[in-house]
Amino acid sequence: MPGGYTGKILRVNLTTKEISKIDTAKYEEFGGGHGIGSAVFFDLVGGQLPFTAFDPRNMVIMMASPFAGTFMPGSGRTEVQGLGPGLYPIEWFAHSNFGGRFTAQLKFAGWDGVVVEGASDQPVWINIINDQVKIENAANGIWGMDTWDTQQEISRRVNPKIHHGEWAELASNCYSTQVPAVVCCGPAGERKSRVACLLHGPGSQAALCGFGGVFGSKNLKAISAIGSGSVPIADPKAYMDARLWFRQFQWDVDDPRDPQIFEQGYSLIKGAPKGGNVSNSDRVPSRAAACASCPRGCKERLATADSNEAVCAGTMFARIGGGGFGGGGGAKTAPGASAGAGMPQALSAKLTRQANDLMHRYGLGHWQLMATQSYIQFLTRQGVIGKGKDIDPDLPPSGTYAYFEALIRKISLREGPFGEWAAEAAARMAEKLGRYKDDVNSGNLKLTYWGTQEHYTTQVQVEWGYGSLLGERDLMIHAMANYPLHWMAQERNQYLTAEESSKLYSEAMVPYNDRYIVDYGLSPETGIYSDSKVKLVAWTKHYEKFWIGQGFCGWRWPQCITNNTADRRGATPSAEPRFWNAVTGKKLTFADCMEIGHKIYTLDRSIWVLQGRTRDLETFPDYIYDKPSGGNILPMVIDGKWVYNEGSGRKLDRAKFEDFKTRFYKFEGYGENGYPTRATLEKMNMKKLADTLQSKDKLG
Repeated sequence: MPGGYTGKILRVNLTTKEISKIDTAKYEEFGGGHGIGSAVFFDLVGGQLPFTAFDPRNMVIMMASPFAGTFMPGSGRTEVQGLGPGLYPIEWFAHSNFGGRFTAQLKFAGWDGVVVEGASDQPVWINIINDQVKIENAANGIWGMDTWDTQQEISRRVNPKIHHGEWAELASNCYSTQVPAVVCCGPAGERKSRVACLLHGPGSQAALCGFGGVFGSKNLKAISAIGSGSVPIADPKAYMDARLWFRQFQWDVDDPRDPQIFEQGYSLIKGAPKGGNVSNSDRVPSRAAACASCPRGCKERLATADSNEAVCAGTMFARIGGGGFGGGGGAKTAPGASAGAGMPQALSAKLTRQANDLMHRYGLGHWQLMATQSYIQFLTRQGVIGKGKDIDPDLPPSGTYAYFEALIRKISLREGPFGEWAAEAAARMAEKLGRYKDDVNSGNLKLTYWGTQEHYTTQVQVEWGYGSLLGERDLMIHAMANYPLHWMAQERNQYLTAEESSKLYSEAMVPYNDRYIVDYGLSPETGIYSDSKVKLVAWTKHYEKFWIGQGFCGWRWPQCITNNTADRRGATPSAEPRFWNAVTGKKLTFADCMEIGHKIYTLDRSIWVLQGRTRDLETFPDYIYDKPSGGNILPMVIDGKWVYNEGSGRKLDRAKFEDFKTRFYKFEGYGENGYPTRATLEKMNMKKLADTLQSKDKLG
């Protein structure tokens, strides 16, 4: 195998208790991470689709990449794949990811990934120590624990000497003083909540899609990994040269450029990179924390120890109630509601952190919990639920610790009729009330794409809106446009003009370079419905599937512009292939890797087609077309000139978006129905996939 790979993927069947290996080389053409996970899923169960997320045939696939366990900046995340029970109306084949140190330990143990299938007849956890893999009993005290206690107890069982600072022999020829990396579900996942996440460490969540519930459906409590090996690098000198070269793009605390840009707004650690934990508004002493291999340090460790190592939306669910992140990228109010949605106008920072910790310990995913909580508040104000109603939340006064404790407990434990209903997540809550169509189309419930809430304004930041709808969940690539592009603009620290920033983006976005690729205006030739935007959405999806799917952090990558260099030019597209080739020993260009991303997106799309995806389903709710939007500050060409503009008040045009879809499908090699064609699939060396689609009359 090339450098970066261990050569084997762990396969665990919880029904038969069989433990086996998959040869990584069989899937090497898909790169690593997400691409290999998608290919494994199709090979093992693709022909059996459709089935549901809680079916034992569903899998939880956790993939590392060639970069995992190295010091490639911002590449240490774990990619999680399988059918997502939190998605709607179909539980699409989906992905989430989490940070921390799990992929590093998995690679040190000698594995490129873990594939879990079937369902156990009793609670279990998977214990990985190098080549030694065991399915352990979780009914003896671990099942029923919260996520933090689970990780501590499993760590104690794997390495009884971790608190003594002594070397422990964990397996044959495996000695360590380290704590294993454990990912687990909480009580919410055990009860198959569609809001349930997977958690690693204090607050690293695979927050989207409900994979904690898939763990619960399999009677799987946790996976623990620890190893004593290392990651092979094909060309160590080239790798170290790349790492030293990359320093020019990093924030230098000793010699910061434009430090005022990072000392306001979203970061509460003075001088730390923007985009981190927002809970520290009472200035509790803190220090930055980072995932394995990442120099950014966007998480915090507080002196109070609460809300440690949680980031961004995970620290805000109590404060904003899940209203989405519309105009300008700032936190907004609950959908269809005034600020607070029945909550006090402001919660104390300490209460916010305490509520955040409860969410993590019970194992609820912040992104879908915010939408669920917000909808509960909306329905309460409308008199649809409450005392004397069929559904009575019976919650303490809002804005108190008792309120959040009761809310999170009831959802996690499916406590009473309210808990059973709320555990199904916002989309299915609305469906059970017979309100889904009305509330989503009106925008009272902004589940804009597949049961996940609108993030940035769909009618303006189109690579996010279009890219999410043409995917399977919220896009979550923050570094594409909202950081640093429109944050730079909205905070009036415009170290680049709109024309300068658009030029740098167009030069970085290989191989679809287009002078107007980030024109978010309404020009027919270059704006949001144009062929330039077809290229933008295609570039975003292909980058997502290859590079973000490698475990890259969406806060860190892509980096088309930066304030850290004199010319403001970011590391993309030079850094990614430079690191890739040094680690693997291959000689791929950035364009080569993007074409693999195109292939992976086409594979994922084919799986969605097998599940029932149609062109008609890829349509936004009515409010996107009928109601004025809030806007995002982005580069636009207006009256022939590049300017920063919000685009507020804009509505999406139905006919123009339908025409955009037709041109996007053609650009990708799909038919007008959105299905991949045989010619495209065979060109991508996926004839078996073409045969499967043809057997079900689903070729483009």
